[in-house]
Amino acid sequence: MRLWDRLARKAALRERAGLARAARPRAEAIDLAGNDYLGLSGHPRVVAAAAAALEEYGLGAGGSRLVRGTTEAHEAFEADIARHLGAETATLYSSGYLANLGALASLPGPVLLDAHVHASLHDAARLAGRPSASFAHNDLDELERALAALRPAVVAVESVYSVLGDAAPLREIHALTSAHEALLVVDEAHAVGTVGPNGAGGAAAAGLGGDPGVVVTATLSKALGAAGGVIAGPAELRRHLTDTSRPFVYDTAPPPAVVAGAAEALRIARGADASRAELARRARAAAAELDAPAPAAGVLSPPAGDARAAAAWAARCADRGVAVGCFRPPSTPDHRSRLRITINTGVGAADFDKAVQAVKEERA
Repeated sequence: MRLWDRLARKAALRERAGLARAARPRAEAIDLAGNDYLGLSGHPRVVAAAAAALEEYGLGAGGSRLVRGTTEAHEAFEADIARHLGAETATLYSSGYLANLGALASLPGPVLLDAHVHASLHDAARLAGRPSASFAHNDLDELERALAALRPAVVAVESVYSVLGDAAPLREIHALTSAHEALLVVDEAHAVGTVGPNGAGGAAAAGLGGDPGVVVTATLSKALGAAGGVIAGPAELRRHLTDTSRPFVYDTAPPPAVVAGAAEALRIARGADASRAELARRARAAAAELDAPAPAAGVLSPPAGDARAAAAWAARCADRGVAVGCFRPPSTPDHRSRLRITINTGVGAADFDKAVQAVKEERA
């Protein structure tokens, strides 16, 4: 068919530009690529909690949340993470992507997004079928002008951004959204567990936990080492999501074993101040070695030239037994290519230092 020929030509062009991607089984390596910031995915308590739930409930949830998919594990986790985030309620989804989709699709009115927010938020704004626009990354002046012009009902930001690893000025953004009567949605994917009081995230650190003008989304797949996502906010929001959010109503619920593991990871993360301090120390040290922007949490983004140079650098690191992320367009909102280095305190200190040196030495 001609369609497949066209797709083959497009694939060849991506290959030539250094933009081809492949999913491969992970090899044995020092992990500077994954998002398991506190090393909890394999923690014995987390694994034991998941195993006990697996024995009790079986492998899958057996249905959507509103049919047969809700268990006591789901409800207990929602209550616990709501308390952790300082919110009145939380609603559990099967991924952070779907939580972001559920949040923006369910909230009425135009949407204004920081240009660097995760692709799931951009996709959510488009799929919601309502007017949307972006403002320059962390640019408060442009945000204020856009608020006056678009008069959006929703402004979406990340507390810690996944590309550059920098933080949003949440207090200042919240002052602007409040003045313009807009709702602020804060994606805490890279902040829950890593920043804020007891790892409660950037909104809590900014004193915005439980603010009625703030909705928090988060994924369980990073510092909590699990899978799933949440939307946290007032009780009225939970009721609205339960009735109207298509990713909640129609998606199969997260497996109870994963939820139980995430719940135990949350309990551990709440008391992991020493791990957060070590994460911050490692992030600062690696940023200095790799000429990367100063980190807000555990994400570093050393620049890498063009896409081919980034891919080659990542491949050389892999040959040295170090797994790193490789960010190329369209994953980078500024259209620049870079490596993404993530901190995992589950990696031994000596191995971490060795890996950072290998990344530095393999830079072209």
